[in-house]
Amino acid sequence: MLRGLTTVRFHAADLTAAKEWYTELLGVEPYFNKPGYVEFRFGDYQHELGLLDSDYARELADDAKTGPGGVVTYWHVDDVPAALDRLLSMGAKEHEPPREFGDGFVGASVIDPFGNLLGIMYNRHYLDVLHSIGKA
Repeated sequence: MLRGLTTVRFHAADLTAAKEWYTELLGVEPYFNKPGYVEFRFGDYQHELGLLDSDYARELADDAKTGPGGVVTYWHVDDVPAALDRLLSMGAKEHEPPREFGDGFVGASVIDPFGNLLGIMYNRHYLDVLHSIGKA
């Protein structure tokens, strides 16, 4: 039933600032840019990260949250401490410190400047899949 990650959507009260922050973090401009919503494609599989203006998000849900919450989506990184340092230097706040989840899996999470949870993980399985399809 679930075939893989398609799009992760974050909310931002200041969409312009969020767009600039994520453009710097990801090193790419959004490929989709409309009033109230922008979306990036990046990484080995061109995963999608969408940023939705919080005003639109409130229209979609009756119970708009004000703090960080929800699911932590982890993105593979080659160096968790270096990625965490970069995120913190860009204004993110540590949510969960780096920890080992098991053999070949190390992760951490931050709260971005817009209140979203962002996970980073060195994920051995991700690399095994990447190698199996010849993209490493």
